[in-house]
Amino acid sequence: MTTSQDTERYFSSTYAEARERFLSAARRRTDQIDSYPVDATGAQGEALSTDVAMIAPPNARRLLILTSATHGAEGHCGSGCQVALLDDAPMLARAAEAGVALLLIHAVNPYGFSWGSRTNEDNIDLNRNAQAFGAQPLPVNADYADVHDWLVPTEWPPTPQNERAIAEYIERHGEQRFRNAVSSGQYTHASGLFYGGQAQSRSLQTVSHVLRTQAASFADIGWIDYHTGLGPQGHGEKIFAGRRNEQEVDRARQWWGADIAVPFAGTSALVDVTGQLASTIYTCCPESRPTLMAMEYGTQPFEAVVGALRGEAWLRAHPDAPTDVATALRRRVRGAFYCDHDVWKGMVLGQSRVAVLQALCGLSAT
Repeated sequence: MTTSQDTERYFSSTYAEARERFLSAARRRTDQIDSYPVDATGAQGEALSTDVAMIAPPNARRLLILTSATHGAEGHCGSGCQVALLDDAPMLARAAEAGVALLLIHAVNPYGFSWGSRTNEDNIDLNRNAQAFGAQPLPVNADYADVHDWLVPTEWPPTPQNERAIAEYIERHGEQRFRNAVSSGQYTHASGLFYGGQAQSRSLQTVSHVLRTQAASFADIGWIDYHTGLGPQGHGEKIFAGRRNEQEVDRARQWWGADIAVPFAGTSALVDVTGQLASTIYTCCPESRPTLMAMEYGTQPFEAVVGALRGEAWLRAHPDAPTDVATALRRRVRGAFYCDHDVWKGMVLGQSRVAVLQALCGLSAT
C-alpha cells in the first residue's frame, strides 16, 4: 500500500531534487550509470543532464526500458515512478529472476523538466521529433496554420475576440478536427504548440545513442514511456506506442490487457501522431522485437491543458513579462501536468507497478 511518506520520498518538486533522488537510488542498485549533459541552464542555475541507469542480471536476453520527462513538465510523474521502482526490492528481484534487464532513462528533456515546460530548449516537442529528417517529407498538418495565431496570441490574457474565433472554428469544423489540428504535431511554426522541429534534437540523439549502445543486443524489448495530461484525473491510460503492426498490437494487449488504447484505431484520448520517442527503437535496435507503451495519467480536461500551453507559448515570446504574470503561467502549466496531492500520486504509483509487473511477465513468456 502506498503511503503519504512514500509519495514524499518518490515525487520531487523540482528537476534538481528529482535528479538527486534518482541518482542516489540508482547508485544503490548499480554502477552502470551514465550522464548526458544538455547545453542549457536550469531554472535554479543548475546543470542539466539526462541520466541513464542499467540494472542487468548476468546473461539477460530481455530488456525493459522506462523513460521519464519526454515532455519536461511531465517529469515529476515519470521520475517518481522510476525512483519508486529503484526502491522496490521484490520487483527488482523478480526482474533478475526472469532474466530481464532494466534500462531507466531519467529526464529525456531535462530543460523542460527544470523550467516547467512541455517542450525543450528549442520549443521542440520530443514526442513529435523522431522523424527521418531529410530522408522523407515531414508530416503535413495543414489545419494548424488556421489556428496558430489564435493559439499563440499577441497579448495575454487572450482577448474575447481571440476566444470567440477558436469557438467558431470548433463550431464549424468540430471538436475532433480542432484537437487534431492542435496536437497531432506540426513542423511549420517554431513558436507554436506541438512543434516537431526541423532536425533531430540533442535529446533524441542521446536516446538513440543509449539504445544503440545499451539496448540493441537484447532479443526482446519492452518500453514504458511515462506521460501526463490527458484523460480523467489519476487514470493511467495505456497507449500503444508502436507502429501499425497487428502483431505488435496483439502482443501489447497480451502484456497490458485488452483495454490498451490504439491511437491509429481511434480508441485513445491521444490523437494519432508520428515521431514518437519510442519509435527510435526501430532504427536503433532493428534486430529486437519491441513492445511499446505510453502510460498517460490524466490531470485536467483537454481545454485546460491547451490553455496552459497557450500561456507557456506566449511567455516564451515575451520573456520580459511581469514576474507575477510569468509565475502564474508557469504555475498553470505545472498544474496541467502534475497533481501535487497524495491521492493522485498513489494512483500513479499503483498503476505503474502493475504495468511494470505485466511487462516483466510478458517478457518472461517470450
